[in-house]
Amino acid sequence: KGLNAVHFGEKLDLYFEVFPMVVFASLFIYMPILIIMKWSIDWDARMLSATCFDPYGDEWQSDWGTCDASSGNGYCTPSGTPCQDYFNTADKCPLDYGGSGDGCQPPVLITTLINIALQPGYVDEPMYFGQAFVQNLLLFCAVGSLPVLLLGKPFFLKQQSHPPITHHTEELPLYTDDHNHGHGGDEEEHDFSEVIIHQGIETIEFTLGMVSNTASYLRLWALSLAHSELATVFWEKCMLETLNMDSF
Repeated sequence: KGLNAVHFGEKLDLYFEVFPMVVFASLFIYMPILIIMKWSIDWDARMLSATCFDPYGDEWQSDWGTCDASSGNGYCTPSGTPCQDYFNTADKCPLDYGGSGDGCQPPVLITTLINIALQPGYVDEPMYFGQAFVQNLLLFCAVGSLPVLLLGKPFFLKQQSHPPITHHTEELPLYTDDHNHGHGGDEEEHDFSEVIIHQGIETIEFTLGMVSNTASYLRLWALSLAHSELATVFWEKCMLETLNMDSF
């Protein structure tokens, strides 16, 4: 649609339809970007920076989440951050991204994507600095683009159909034909209502299509993850145990 608008010189469609659609779609384009970003991050290195466990040997032999040192105080390696009893991952993470893990533990992406709309401004497990601000900005732009998509083109056409009134001194005729008076206004109102209805249908169709397609893809993604986990459990608990079982 955007290429057609550029090719045929339809600036009204480009400014009040294509651009708002792109802005609204940016929120949904952001979702696969988060998926690719999670795959590309070395979470082992991030979690290692938020723990008191040294792979080369150290007196701090605690788990990933808490500091269980015998003396209760010290410094975590290799990041060198202070370590005290009952420190969690966010207390020891050097990234300081906010949330419960401060960026040092992998997020549950489905929860993150759902919370963009349900809990704006809050990211439980951020992957980069300023993630909450970026998601709020995308959500605000997506919501703000809908009134532009719905009302921008009709009201612009409405303004163009009413040229500015110029004052002149011509004498108006004393007699006007009442039969012809008012038909132009009715036709104009009819055309404007048609534009409003057409634009409303297009806006609803586009919005529901984006939401429906995204929900379908997320459902397929969750289903594929569930099948993968189920296949792993079936292989480990049924097949391997059966193969390793002593015949005698």
